[in-house]
Amino acid sequence: MRVLIAEDLYLLRDGMVRLLEAFGHEVVATAATGPETLRALLEHRPDVSVVDVRMPPGQSDEGLRAALAARREVPGLPVLILSQHVDQLYARELLADGAGGIGYFLKESVFDADQFVESLERVAAGGTAMDPAVIAKILSSGPSDRRLDGLAEREREVLALMAEGLSNQAIGRRLFLSESAIGKYTTSMFGKLGITDDDSGNRRVLAVLAYLNRA
Repeated sequence: MRVLIAEDLYLLRDGMVRLLEAFGHEVVATAATGPETLRALLEHRPDVSVVDVRMPPGQSDEGLRAALAARREVPGLPVLILSQHVDQLYARELLADGAGGIGYFLKESVFDADQFVESLERVAAGGTAMDPAVIAKILSSGPSDRRLDGLAEREREVLALMAEGLSNQAIGRRLFLSESAIGKYTTSMFGKLGITDDDSGNRRVLAVLAYLNRA
């Protein structure tokens, strides 16, 4: 897997480089500012990138903006965003194109190397990997999407875990249900959300987008 690391703190950036190389992945480039990040993303078009939200020169949202700009140029370019804080607008913007290949994690939540690399691989494959703390924050306020009102409690539980990026098999383990049972719940859920087999986008991403947009 070809990875780009965009992080202005040297120790954290170097640590992620060493971690990914230890797992057998190639770090094709690193960046320490927003403009460097955009140039590197467009030049290298990595299999996945890890991008900090706040980067020089302004230390606001330069990293996020670079990632969004790169995805406009290269639709579906896989990006996992790291942030110190939860901002639901960031998560919505990242998922807005429905193309998948998106992750959003709080830095404080990245304490398990295997889990972090697994999330990166999921994003590289076009899936989603959302920090549970991000999802909880998003869902803590605001009215629900009316389409979600028709979901059964178990379907909501499945959708919440899907938003974290879990596969049907992993969701089944978490809920102590068979994979086939989870498949039935997801099929029913997609139908209630109006997401059909004919949709050109990733059905799981579209469902997650509907879920996150409830706030």
